[in-house]
Amino acid sequence: MPIHFETSEFTARQEKASRAVREAGLDGIILFAPESHLWLTGYDTFGFAMFQAMVLSASGDLHLLTRLPDLRQARHTSTLDDDHIHIWPEYEGSDPGVHLANLLSDMGLKGKRLGFESNTAGLSDYNGQVLRAAVPGLTDHSDLIRALRRIKSPAEIAMHRRAAALSDDALDAALNATQAGAFEGDILAAMQGAVFKGGGDYAGNEFILGSGEGALLCRYYSGRRYLDAKDQLTLEWSGAYARYHAAMMRTVVIGRPNASQTHMFDTAKQAIEACEDAIRPGDPMGNVFDAHARVFDANGLSHARLQACGYGMGAVYNPIWVDFPMFYQGNPLPMQAGQVFFLHMILMDSDAGLAMSLGHSVLVTQTGVERLSRSPLEMLVR
Repeated sequence: MPIHFETSEFTARQEKASRAVREAGLDGIILFAPESHLWLTGYDTFGFAMFQAMVLSASGDLHLLTRLPDLRQARHTSTLDDDHIHIWPEYEGSDPGVHLANLLSDMGLKGKRLGFESNTAGLSDYNGQVLRAAVPGLTDHSDLIRALRRIKSPAEIAMHRRAAALSDDALDAALNATQAGAFEGDILAAMQGAVFKGGGDYAGNEFILGSGEGALLCRYYSGRRYLDAKDQLTLEWSGAYARYHAAMMRTVVIGRPNASQTHMFDTAKQAIEACEDAIRPGDPMGNVFDAHARVFDANGLSHARLQACGYGMGAVYNPIWVDFPMFYQGNPLPMQAGQVFFLHMILMDSDAGLAMSLGHSVLVTQTGVERLSRSPLEMLVR
């Protein structure tokens, strides 16, 4: 039995997916994205780092090809029974592509019109070459399942709400641990501990924390320092529940903020509110980026903003929690009710040596957005 959802939830997803396969003119699709495996069956593993594939036929037949260490993982987490879990044997010279081709033949899909997912961390370039050598004539349909996953069911929205609550808990824990002289490692431990204590998971990438000059970075890096009496601390993190995410971002000022920091925060708050106003079902995602850029540019901060201001949230795996698409200039993809997005207003002024970031996750409704975070939009000073 699956862990987080009723079996009926997966049955509905599988029917929707097989219908999409038929509508794409395919006889089947070979799925390498762990997000696809999770969404279709609940199968939850980091075994996608090795050669692993799920095959979905147009008729709805669904099979997993994986390694022996993941046999019990599939039994424990997924809807699949033993007749639909296949182990490719490991020995010197064993070719998983050949074993996949044999599975396709057993499913009646040899020589048929087959799609596959290439745009995923679940298929390395090396394994992609193995795949193409064993199963020629494949066509790329990386967005087929991803597009279905964008609109969340009520049960999935409940998972995002759990993740958002964990993100808020992590912020509370961070602020309790943050003061002049505090050690970055203690702050990270408090944040991650709050998520685990709330029943959550590791996030799809590391929590991002940087102070001093490191506050101008928006990537995790190794190394820890103690906060100065006058400092800045940028945090980007996400609670995760059942692999569903709801990311947040904040810059905390240590000591009294100066006029530039206050201006940057006030502008970031104005920008995130403008982005929320721009989210409307049916409108293009590019509208949200334009709203973000207008506010920053009108307030003299064009030099400090980035070229994207957020992206989709979902149930995702390492190496990143980004669930594409992103908010960037000219993105024509229409937004839809039931999507969850992370909005991040990031200002990195290298000349001034100052950072200011503000971000939270939102749910697209029939009329606009709902903030999933309970944390207020206020400047954080410690």
